[in-house]
Amino acid sequence: MALKYHQQIISDLLEDSNGGLLILSSGLSLAKLIASLLILHSPSQGTLLLLLSPAAQSLKSRIIHYISSLDSPTPTEITADLPANQRYSLYTSGSPFFITPRILIVDLLTQRIPVSSLAGIFILNAHSISETSTEAFIIRIVKSLNSSAYIRAFSDRPQAMVSGFAKTERTMRALFLRKIHLWPRFQLDVSQELEREPPEVVDIRVSMSNYMVGIQKAIIEVMDACLKEMKKTNKVDVDDLTVESGLFKSFDEIVRRQLDPIWHTLGKRTKQLVSDLKTLRKLLDYLVRYDAVSFLKFLDTLRVSESYRSVWLFAESSYKIFDFAKKRVYRLVKASDVKSKEHVKNKSGKKRNSKGETDSVEAVGGETATNVATGVVVEEVLEEAPKWKVLREILEETQEERLKQAFSEEDNSDNNGIVLVACKDERSCMQLEDCITNNPQKVMREEWEMYLLSKIELRSMQTPQKKKQKTPKGFGILDGVVPVTTIQNSEGSSVGRQEHEALMAAASSIRKLGKTTDMASGNNNPEPHVDKASCTKGKAKKDPTSLRRSLRSCNKKTTNSKPEILPGPENEEKANEASTSAPQEANAVRPSGAKKLPPVHFYALESDQPILDILKPSVIIVYHPDMGFVRELEVYKAENPLRKLKVYFIFYDESTEVQKFEASIRRENEAFESLIRQKSSMIIPVDQDGLCMGSNSSTEFPASSTQNSLTRKAGGRKELEKETQVIVDMREFMSSLPNVLHQKGMKIIPVTLEVGDYILSPSICVERKSIQDLFQSFTSGRLFHQVEMMSRYYRIPVLLIEFSQDKSFSFQSSSDISDDVTPYNIISKLSLLVLHFPRLRLLWSRSLHATAEIFTTLKSNQDEPDETRAIRVGVPSEEGIIENDIR
Repeated sequence: MALKYHQQIISDLLEDSNGGLLILSSGLSLAKLIASLLILHSPSQGTLLLLLSPAAQSLKSRIIHYISSLDSPTPTEITADLPANQRYSLYTSGSPFFITPRILIVDLLTQRIPVSSLAGIFILNAHSISETSTEAFIIRIVKSLNSSAYIRAFSDRPQAMVSGFAKTERTMRALFLRKIHLWPRFQLDVSQELEREPPEVVDIRVSMSNYMVGIQKAIIEVMDACLKEMKKTNKVDVDDLTVESGLFKSFDEIVRRQLDPIWHTLGKRTKQLVSDLKTLRKLLDYLVRYDAVSFLKFLDTLRVSESYRSVWLFAESSYKIFDFAKKRVYRLVKASDVKSKEHVKNKSGKKRNSKGETDSVEAVGGETATNVATGVVVEEVLEEAPKWKVLREILEETQEERLKQAFSEEDNSDNNGIVLVACKDERSCMQLEDCITNNPQKVMREEWEMYLLSKIELRSMQTPQKKKQKTPKGFGILDGVVPVTTIQNSEGSSVGRQEHEALMAAASSIRKLGKTTDMASGNNNPEPHVDKASCTKGKAKKDPTSLRRSLRSCNKKTTNSKPEILPGPENEEKANEASTSAPQEANAVRPSGAKKLPPVHFYALESDQPILDILKPSVIIVYHPDMGFVRELEVYKAENPLRKLKVYFIFYDESTEVQKFEASIRRENEAFESLIRQKSSMIIPVDQDGLCMGSNSSTEFPASSTQNSLTRKAGGRKELEKETQVIVDMREFMSSLPNVLHQKGMKIIPVTLEVGDYILSPSICVERKSIQDLFQSFTSGRLFHQVEMMSRYYRIPVLLIEFSQDKSFSFQSSSDISDDVTPYNIISKLSLLVLHFPRLRLLWSRSLHATAEIFTTLKSNQDEPDETRAIRVGVPSEEGIIENDIR
């Protein structure tokens, strides 16, 4: 570890033999810390080390990359595909392994793991742990069998560790941990080391266009109006309802957590407001992330999908969002005005023809000719994103500086010349690459054509449905049939008939142009375009919509044609080649007057790859600011103090982009301050050996109770308690119920069951359904088959309907329950199910713990289930005969 604070963290973790919980600021190389701890683990000791891998694979891939870069053996992954005996041989080898919680808990319960030789467990997602999670179940079993095994838990999401009441303390008790290590960015050792040799930073504030400012202001006004409506309900904590908090995804969790217990009592308007706030947050994000045409396309989809039930669409300022979004892309002008200026356009067309942009002129001419009759013509505006121009200027400036350095013969031995551009997602990367390769107006033109052609396709899809509406539709809306309004009617009410016809005419001209282009493509050479040479075959199709499809296929092939950068030092050369190839080709196809650009590599932040260590760029342009990536840049520069690094930050001035970035830093600091206060007053119970006693110490450590038994009870002798056992289907370990049953003292036997989820006795079989699963099972018809199989093989088939503890114990409000049986009402479906299977019993459970109590009561006078019989139930014999049919 090159950095001193990294070394300090590792020494702190290694000091405590019982392990600890590490909470680190986002972007401070958590993967590198875990990799170092794995390298320090010696397999020669014959001890096993397991890493509980989270669902996200990015952290795991980073850990493997850092270990392989140091020429150390990387941990392998144990999957369910490996047979049981092979897994056992791997466990006894003593190497570190990645394993999912579901596989590990099953192997622990079936005693396939030598727990006595287990050195420790790494938990990589401590922020998602709760008392009922599978990870807590695993730790409880391991600690009961091997108290010397250490547990090390890691998290780089401090905000998640302070959500809810005493989240950190409950997590530590569930993991049997006593020590917590907090390392925020403002910690003295961290800040001093990262600020000793800082990179050269250029902060560029780009002014948004007037229309973008208008849209942002309108969205915030609508958001504020929705928040005021939420406050009127008096059912949400008002302190959390601010526009700033509404910019983050965690806002949805805050609101839902408060409303879940009373969700069934809320009106449709309040429920819709929660959904609307999520939509408005997306709009704010997409405004600064995507181009004008893509933003307008997203708004069109919202108008169609949410027009009937949405609240925000009817807010006072919502019309400005749609109006300004249209004005960024096109405007309507009188056909007479365009016709009088036709000769001017023809002259400009000749000039544009020399630049290879004939399409634009022909299309405009086509629109004019088609729309004279309607009196209105669509005139393209196609406003470019203001950041595009700034990005190109930065690249040109970087190339000029390098040329000057080359002439001055400065030492550039550590400079590989790569410029890294960091964007939010893959789509932004592809579009920016297209912009610096071609004219940005041409990129906007392609998006505009795809937008218009999509309108034609939508219209052609809905036209055949007009004829079918004469036939009766059964139950109507209950039968899943919604009356389809034609494009003309829906558009006519919102956009205006003239505008809609003008757009259709413009789309038709593009379609005709696509036909002529396809016919001419056999004689003319295809237009030069980076990474799109393989797409020319797609343009030779005779389909009228081939232009739109060819554009899409080109985009797909662009991503596929790039070599994938895999972690590892041997791939650094390939990464450099991949990053340099596109810009060099871009220079070849640019007009002769354009300035040359340096080699550029585009990186999607959502891919979360160790790109800095692979490419080692000298110039980094942060196109979409992200707090975690900024910290990664600081760590990268601190680890390479002699390497020159210049970082450009491109922000939209006075935008929610800046506000969100600054708020994310502030929120993390506040989370750490809260954790520091909690640490000072945290109470963790320990036993007489100084070990943490966990969440349910009374059931896990009963040994001390025998010492204090009264002597008059037969000399302190304890009566032998009958061990109760439950046979559980393997698939049920995705839920937390087996964990809670084990806490109650039941023995869990995991097997693969063909019938049922839980076998309580030879005659009681239980099929467990959560609320969401119950609705889906009724819809698919799966539940009918499951109940039929239970009724065939067990005397008492049981359907357990399990609610969440933090949600209301009700399907729906009493006002929504109708007197009649309707085919799409959940109560009606349950009634019909019970009528069809008279022996079926329904269990209504308020929570996991209530289910455990019900199971205990049901088993009180029953025999224990037979494992071998439960496995055979429902499985045909070799002769094809299914035995034990209860009927």
